[in-house]
Amino acid sequence: MPPALDGLKVLDFCWVAVGPMTTRYLAEYGATVVRVESGGRPEVLRMAAPFKDGVSGINRSGYFANMNSNKYGVAISMRHPRARELVLRMARWADVVTENFTPGTMEGWGVGYEELAAVNPGVIMFSASMMGRGGPLERQPGFGPVLSSLVGLTGITGWPDREPVNPYGAYTDFIVPRFAVASILAAVDYRRRTGKGLHLDMSQLETSIHFSAPTMLDRAVNGREQGLRGNRHPALAPHGAYPCQGEDRWIAIACRNDEEWEGLRSVLDPSGRGEISGERFASLLSRKSYEDDLDRAIGECTGGWDRRGLMEALQGAGVPSGVVSDPRDLFEDPQLRYRGHFRRLDHPEIGPYATDQTEAHLSRTPGKLDRPAPLLGEHTEHVLTEMMGLSHEEYRSLKDDGVLE
Repeated sequence: MPPALDGLKVLDFCWVAVGPMTTRYLAEYGATVVRVESGGRPEVLRMAAPFKDGVSGINRSGYFANMNSNKYGVAISMRHPRARELVLRMARWADVVTENFTPGTMEGWGVGYEELAAVNPGVIMFSASMMGRGGPLERQPGFGPVLSSLVGLTGITGWPDREPVNPYGAYTDFIVPRFAVASILAAVDYRRRTGKGLHLDMSQLETSIHFSAPTMLDRAVNGREQGLRGNRHPALAPHGAYPCQGEDRWIAIACRNDEEWEGLRSVLDPSGRGEISGERFASLLSRKSYEDDLDRAIGECTGGWDRRGLMEALQGAGVPSGVVSDPRDLFEDPQLRYRGHFRRLDHPEIGPYATDQTEAHLSRTPGKLDRPAPLLGEHTEHVLTEMMGLSHEEYRSLKDDGVLE
């Protein structure tokens, strides 16, 4: 069967992480995604590490390469007076137009939803922004770390005796695409049934609040503000990461009840004579009361174990546990290898690189990554002449006039 999204045409203005992650899902499942960039103001991720051999360059970012596989790349100077005419012509081709600029950017170029719908009434435009459109803060700029703070995630991340810290990287950028893809596909389904286009306005703030639901409910229902607690859990003990053999090797362990605690104790102290078998750790309430001592005692026991061997022993005893993986571990993980999670593509400048494929396997129409991320402007001529229908004379005129970069 053809890919699930075969025939869907996407004109993609998205940049940084949340937008390219969203449109890569579409590209992986067969949509034709044309990525519009500018050489005058390059995409942020093109200059983000890691770089091939540690040498930076506009086409050497592994971060950008991972987010943009299977896409075509064109480069247009959007500030050029003729750019608007070109984009409106491209919009006639598109089923979906995506962007995640500050609200008003596309309108400032004369290619907002109203202008696109005037030339293509069935077009679906997806707009994602920090705060959503309208309101006093719609134009607040920022990246994921800013949004993590605004949504409340920074306020609960870190140790109680230290300053709060952000979750890893642009954390909210890894939340929003899952909602965004579902919204776009719902709009595509609506258009197929009605013939009508839509403008989807997604607030990354409001989307990411979903991941703060437990803390918000605690505040609304109990009047309680959750704060920094490190790896600890309000109702479980132990609950944390503990050292194992080797440099910076760890295992995560959680016990939800006394039965699991007994399983943990039987593995770490089979003789029953060690500190963790003492009376003060015998019940959950007592373990919570002496949590500092509990974590120290467990850490002394786990330090002599190989982490994977300990994980297998604990899981065999019914204890929730898992090794703390680093990137090397992920590439060697037997489960990820079996499912083919990482695929290697051959990029014209950085050479072979690994990219992660979608986490969902569709039995009849599986996703597929078979093209590396584009060089800046790599497919401009092909896209405009072969896909958009411009004559070679029109193309040369745009290129000679500086519209194409």
